[in-house]
Amino acid sequence: MAWVLDLDGVIWTGNTPIEGAAAAVAELQRRDDVVFVTNMSRLVIADQEAKLAAHGIEACGQVISSATAAGRLVEPGERVFVCGGPGVRESVENRGATVIDDPRAAIDACIVGFDPEFDFEWMKNATTAILHGARFIGTNHDPTYPTEEGLWPGAGAIIESVATATGQRPIYAGKPHKAVVDEVRDRVGNSGVVVGDRPDTDGAFARALGFDFALVLSGVANAEDLHDPVPDSISTTLAALVADLR
Repeated sequence: MAWVLDLDGVIWTGNTPIEGAAAAVAELQRRDDVVFVTNMSRLVIADQEAKLAAHGIEACGQVISSATAAGRLVEPGERVFVCGGPGVRESVENRGATVIDDPRAAIDACIVGFDPEFDFEWMKNATTAILHGARFIGTNHDPTYPTEEGLWPGAGAIIESVATATGQRPIYAGKPHKAVVDEVRDRVGNSGVVVGDRPDTDGAFARALGFDFALVLSGVANAEDLHDPVPDSISTTLAALVADLR
């Protein structure tokens, strides 16, 4: 069996570790396959792994991001405009496609994702590329993500601004959509548990995979929310979930 663990709201909040998460992950890794699947597309995979290592978690080769999934939606040799962080550029280049920085050039696809430097110029450039015929790909639709200061706007908020400007809907790559579902199936097979803090993202992802969904209340969702889909289990934290398994 595989454990598919979210990061924000499960392992950490912003840069602050969630109590007991590292020990819980180590216990799961001793008995089962573990992968980490995050909709945060900004960081390259090595940086995601390094952040996990800094939190006491060994994750080399075990991280999948919405940027990874977005790379599956372009073809080798295609020309891609990236409105997002270095994680998206890395995924495009690993796919064998070419990142083009001029939105008025001949472009096959435009990928929009989270980047704290997103501004009107980025929105204008992405809009230009899409209106000139580029496929519109969004890394993920999460409207917010949890930080130590509360919820901040996520990639979904950025992508919706481009959707409004272009009048077009994106093809989404990250949880719970097909590209990341296919990526996870390729890695861990057809049986497992998704642990996450967002029913609308992690829960729907679990259902798309045919996996169980374990909701933790250390991120976005709280005990009073109406959860859809209904989780198979609810725990305060990952550590509490693993303790219950004992």
